Amino acid sequence: MKSKYVKMMIAFSLVAVLLVGCGEKNYEAVAVNEAVDKCDICNMQVNDDGYATQLITEEGKVYKFDDIGCMNEWKVKNGVDEIINEFVRDQVTREWVHADKAYYAYDPSFKSPMAYGLVSFKDNTSAEQFIGEKGVGVLMSWSDLSSHTWDRNKGNMHMKMGNHEKSAHDEYNALDKH
Repeated sequence: MKSKYVKMMIAFSLVAVLLVGCGEKNYEAVAVNEAVDKCDICNMQVNDDGYATQLITEEGKVYKFDDIGCMNEWKVKNGVDEIINEFVRDQVTREWVHADKAYYAYDPSFKSPMAYGLVSFKDNTSAEQFIGEKGVGVLMSWSDLSSHTWDRNKGNMHMKMGNHEKSAHDEYNALDKH
């Protein structure tokens, strides 16, 4: 009888653990699929590159963006109450980095898909090295971005279409007119 009771308790415990595990949501970054992923703000292709960003809500919904400025615009329009995680890509390694732990190099002359001029890095050394190589720019933290102006230099917009890099300036202006 005792053996039967122990077996039932073990079985019950395993079922309980499995049920709890099934209810957990994964709030980690997901891979970019260039064939289908479009920016949730500007509707341009999200490339699997150092500019891709994403945020995840409490419900587990993932929103992907081609530029950190688009992610910021989404937050301004939709609020931040339900956001659980925000991720940026390290410009060098392409690793996903928690946005609040990343460092940013900013200058209006830095090219990015939607011309916000922000480039993200997993550490301050890499960001400082990038700024040094460019000869311009400032190092910013996540908290610095809360007071950032988010202005764009539309002459520095770029995006990749397959293996070809071209200016997105004209395409963005066409979107603005609709």
